[in-house]
Amino acid sequence: MITFAAALQLLIALAFLSIPLVRHRYGGSAKANAEAELTRQGVPSSVLEENKLSFDASGHETVVPVTVALVMTVLAVLNLSGSDWGQTLSWVFQPIVLAGNFLILYSNLTAAKSVKAAFDRKGDPMLQRIDVRALLKAAEGGFPTWVMPILQNIRHAVVMGGSALVLVAMIIA
Repeated sequence: MITFAAALQLLIALAFLSIPLVRHRYGGSAKANAEAELTRQGVPSSVLEENKLSFDASGHETVVPVTVALVMTVLAVLNLSGSDWGQTLSWVFQPIVLAGNFLILYSNLTAAKSVKAAFDRKGDPMLQRIDVRALLKAAEGGFPTWVMPILQNIRHAVVMGGSALVLVAMIIA
């Protein structure tokens, strides 16, 4: 069972690595689409950078998924090597990864609302007039159709289902 858990942890690592890889490959196109949408709305595209909105693999969009992938890989290696630390640390980190993915899913589902709220908090009339849903939809159009929702849903299924199965496998082991 621990080998099964380790294999799932490696799949979870790959799922997290898909985030920065896809954003690196297609983020420029998403940014160009978002800038074009802002121009269509009569808003300078510089608001993206000024408000730290990016669609590429910069900053936390790479650091966090790569860190999670590394942790999952280390846990898998420890579990495959038969180290007791593998199971102990899996009990610590696997629930964190599961909860973190629920936060990612919630963030994805509420992105337009949270960006709109952030713009409103700034009190800038130019930001408040942006049609955020149209902006995010334009940016999403910069990614191939297989990314959203297909890859995104597969990633969520692998991470959430895999994490649950890792915990079950450790109970059975």
